[in-house]
Amino acid sequence: MGDDGHYLAVFTSDKNGPRWRAWYAMTDKEQRSKDEEGLAALAAWDEAHRDVIVYEGGPLGPTKRTTAEGVTDVVNKLTVFVVVRAPSHEAAARLFEGHPHFTIFPCDGVEVMPLLGRKPRR
Repeated sequence: MGDDGHYLAVFTSDKNGPRWRAWYAMTDKEQRSKDEEGLAALAAWDEAHRDVIVYEGGPLGPTKRTTAEGVTDVVNKLTVFVVVRAPSHEAAARLFEGHPHFTIFPCDGVEVMPLLGRKPRR
């Protein structure tokens, strides 16, 4: 995959949306069971795609926004990120079809965009 492009994939999640409300409505035992199922599925996805993962990324924490007016706390839907390599934007997006973050865990989806400029090292 020598000259393939690099793509940033950002999983999104509305923590006040119906998927999270359903998650929070589960019992602790149900959540633990889903966690186990989801973590196993994530490990399998990572292994199946390890040759195209450029940077494993990870969960995103609380957000601060800096503007000309200063720094403020903000809430957004950005939840988890990863950088992948693919022959096209379409191919990069298709890598995430059926991904555990939104088939098992309560993320809403994933937004995939090309990284422009210098390619990350691998």
